[in-house]
Amino acid sequence: MKKLIIAVLLSVMQLTAFAQLPSVTVEDINGNRVNTKSIADGKTPAVILFWAVTCKPCIQELDAINEALDEWKDVADFRVIAISTDDTRFLAKAKALTEGHGWDGFTLLFDKNSDFKRAMNVVHTPQAFIVGPDGKIVYSHTGYNPGSEEKLLEELKKF
Repeated sequence: MKKLIIAVLLSVMQLTAFAQLPSVTVEDINGNRVNTKSIADGKTPAVILFWAVTCKPCIQELDAINEALDEWKDVADFRVIAISTDDTRFLAKAKALTEGHGWDGFTLLFDKNSDFKRAMNVVHTPQAFIVGPDGKIVYSHTGYNPGSEEKLLEELKKF
């Protein structure tokens, strides 16, 4: 029990310690290298969603946000960055899934080596973060229940 408490405290301290986005290289849908620091564009906040093809709640959350995206954009200016945590074995399936679900309103990035996932201290998917225009992490939650995506919109309205 003591080890569990220490592990939880360390993970919270790690999240707090890097209150800024880490600099990690991932790939976009076309295989181009992208540095995660570029998510902070100095203009708009970003919702970062970590997901995997085998994670049904991840797909549900992304679909729910995609369905509400136009409505949300009427009340808040933001971007959605969907980060696949699938390794190279599932990369083609992940890319096909994004096209099949019509997530073209999202910036799609692929963290096939889990470097960004580790740098953000993501243990379970789905994991969502809101990052301000300056790259500061201002909100996070793990898991998904239908309707919980509304908390993201509430946080985005603060910008």
